[in-house]
Amino acid sequence: MKTLGLIAGMGELPKVVATEARDKGYKVIAVALEPLADKNLDKYVDGIKRISVGKLGEIIDSLKKSGVKEAVMAGKVPKSLLYKSKIIPDLRAVKLLFTLKDHSDDSIMLAIAKELEKDGIILLNTTDFSSGLLTPEGLLTEDSLSENEWKDVAFGWKIAKEIGRLDIGQTVVIKDQAVMAIEAIEGTDEAILRGGRLACEGAVIVKVSKPKQDMRFDVPVVGVNTMKAMIEVNARVLAVEANKSILLQREKIIKEANEAGISIVGYKE
Repeated sequence: MKTLGLIAGMGELPKVVATEARDKGYKVIAVALEPLADKNLDKYVDGIKRISVGKLGEIIDSLKKSGVKEAVMAGKVPKSLLYKSKIIPDLRAVKLLFTLKDHSDDSIMLAIAKELEKDGIILLNTTDFSSGLLTPEGLLTEDSLSENEWKDVAFGWKIAKEIGRLDIGQTVVIKDQAVMAIEAIEGTDEAILRGGRLACEGAVIVKVSKPKQDMRFDVPVVGVNTMKAMIEVNARVLAVEANKSILLQREKIIKEANEAGISIVGYKE
């Protein structure tokens, strides 16, 4: 039996990945990043160790001791932890941060992947174990989009792809072909709340993968909290990139969207 290491951050995605990996015959050994990972993750894996998100050396050593040669990263790790938390990085993490040309998501994640490779651990694509969650193309809800909302989606798509290329964020909030907010370090849901309030109501949310998306990490994910944020600000449309984004708890999200009069579309240019 092959062993898969699971480096688990926030949310439901680590559970989904663990379940699919075990269905595929893997023994799943998790490193649950504290204080982020779900407290019930142990029910979905064959072994688990909880380690502070800043202890890179301990994370890698734990995977090695468990015989892990392949690993997957799943679940959000907010970069804001670098600035507002009391997490103290270990020596290996400090050395990694000092070698970076900048602290963009891609720079940090690529450096972590290289550190894992130094110890014989290869990162696999997150979507290798969550392919059933990829957003399908087309309208997913009952309500269609107006002509103006389709224009907002097309306009927002270009902006979102550009901020993705610059590694700023993946999400934009649009109203009448004007940018209400772009996602930065605060994350998708906070960007929706900020932009949605500026739009007053009827905002169009567009979330995309980066033009050169590395499917090993930072794959765009939409979950129930995103829908809650949209409902709070009376947003109207959620357009997510088809086949390159993950829609968690799809049935629940679509049900809530229908009840709130929100349209969800898997968009592909």
